[in-house]
Amino acid sequence: MKTTLKQLLTLLGIGFIGLAFVGIFLPLLPTVPFVLLAAACFAKSSPRFHQWLIKNRHFGPLIQHWQNNRSMPRKAKVMAIASIICSAAISIYLVNIVIIKLAIVGLLLIPIFIILRIPSSAAVAHATTNN
Repeated sequence: MKTTLKQLLTLLGIGFIGLAFVGIFLPLLPTVPFVLLAAACFAKSSPRFHQWLIKNRHFGPLIQHWQNNRSMPRKAKVMAIASIICSAAISIYLVNIVIIKLAIVGLLLIPIFIILRIPSSAAVAHATTNN
């Protein structure tokens, strides 16, 4: 792979990690997809950054669950949905305009729906052992 492409993928991976970090605090910006994108970029460009991400105690297990069986741990799903609901509640409380409150609810239902559609790791493991 050309050096410039590797450098571009490394920069993209670093950018995705930055977006994931911001996503920890902003409910509309998801964290896990950006971590997964960073892992994909680093896998193609920087073995050192890829290993750092895989061995990270917070992100490593999420990446491994996703890579192994396209699933998410139940605890991570609960935490993600709970943080979205808490952020929505605070936002709705602080906003005085009804249409914006409705927009907040509508927009935050999208990531909740996506998270609920991702299989739980325990369910995937259970289904695999029973087959």
